[in-house]
Amino acid sequence: MNLTPNSKVIIQGITNTLSTHTAFTMKSYNTNVVAGISPGEGGQAWGNIPVFDLVEQAIAQVGIVDTSIILVPPYAVLDAANEAIAAGIKQIIIVTEGMPPLDVVSLVRKAEATETLVVGPNCAGIIMPGKLLLGTHPTQFYTPGKIGIISRSNTLTYEVAWELTQAKLGQSIAVSIGCDLIVGSSFLQWLEILDEDEHTEAIVLIGEVGGGSEEAAASYIAEAIDKPVIAYVAGVHTPSARVMSHAGSLMTSRASSQQLVGAGTAASKIAAFKAADIPVADCPSAIRGLLKKVLGKK
Repeated sequence: MNLTPNSKVIIQGITNTLSTHTAFTMKSYNTNVVAGISPGEGGQAWGNIPVFDLVEQAIAQVGIVDTSIILVPPYAVLDAANEAIAAGIKQIIIVTEGMPPLDVVSLVRKAEATETLVVGPNCAGIIMPGKLLLGTHPTQFYTPGKIGIISRSNTLTYEVAWELTQAKLGQSIAVSIGCDLIVGSSFLQWLEILDEDEHTEAIVLIGEVGGGSEEAAASYIAEAIDKPVIAYVAGVHTPSARVMSHAGSLMTSRASSQQLVGAGTAASKIAAFKAADIPVADCPSAIRGLLKKVLGKK
């Protein structure tokens, strides 16, 4: 990962309402948004952002681009991402919700083959407080500091950041990896990135019911991560016999109905963290106390 305040950023799908709002919010946070992409609408200027039909046209004008923010409709995301990868962009953030799962699988394979970092889909992206905004994080909840946040939940990322901000525990970076069970980058990748980041002293990992990514993360932390990690798992009281709308809860409900005991449940995730000697917060407001304890020991 190579992110600095000077990193060049484009927004694919810039002319729809959400994309325009995101673009202007990022620009107001001093993110270096150099171009927007919207096929058929090239040649315009959206605010002070030039619009191009194709990614390669933008790169020809503005030079090498570090990151693309994708905000196109769900069934157009794969084409947009492939276009960005073909143009040599190595960091892609997909904010769009509802990307078809098989498209995500195809994109993940392409990203692995090209060493491209993909965040999302269905994510708020990345924020480096006071430096850089890549996505839709509400910036008022964040303040610069030394705590890294990795989360599967968009809104819980904001809530935890605000809890830390109120406790004068600033954040070095906050990453929402995506709310779907199939996403581009994993807890494991981001744990490695933050463990090597000189600006991060401790890590907060926010998980939720569904899938097995938290259990894998717990094992990886015990084996490979040197910095202190605090975990929180949302969904302790999620009813296992009811189908929920969120993808993680949906899969958990189905697993439970098929009598796959413990599969994807909050209990199994919390047990994995505790078995790895990773402190687990009972609620978001308890995270700051656990952080202060481990930082005090350090």
